[in-house]
Amino acid sequence: MNQDVKLPIDIEGIQKLLPHRYPFLLVDRVVEFEAGKRVRCYKNVSINEHFFLGHFPAHAVMPGVLVIEALAQAGGVLTQLTHGGGLAGRLSYLVKVDNAKFSRMVVPGDRLDLEVEVKREIRNMTLYCGVARVDGEQVACADILCAEVRE
Repeated sequence: MNQDVKLPIDIEGIQKLLPHRYPFLLVDRVVEFEAGKRVRCYKNVSINEHFFLGHFPAHAVMPGVLVIEALAQAGGVLTQLTHGGGLAGRLSYLVKVDNAKFSRMVVPGDRLDLEVEVKREIRNMTLYCGVARVDGEQVACADILCAEVRE
């Protein structure tokens, strides 16, 4: 496990950990990390996001499914950092989402804080518990199962 992570990790560092790129990279910064346990990241939500063109043009709202995807990506960051960083022939794919709840809309100008903890690891699968907040108020939560695939 990697304990020597220099925080915060900016977008360039995140791109070394995740294969996602614009317009689908949904983590802007990593601010806390405990190997094998938890991570805290955030996403700055801007009116320039591509999805606001159609969701909904007169009342821009970040799609809930993308909030869940941001939590899953934060989980990917946690796993990559725990295992030393870098993709190194490993990718994690979203397998299942349980207990998803949405409490409030996420709109342009919000900073989406993403907190993800490892609930359980079984072979090549990791179950994460994620909570998304804006200004300290929970906007969404979910249990997220991801499977690691070696390429």
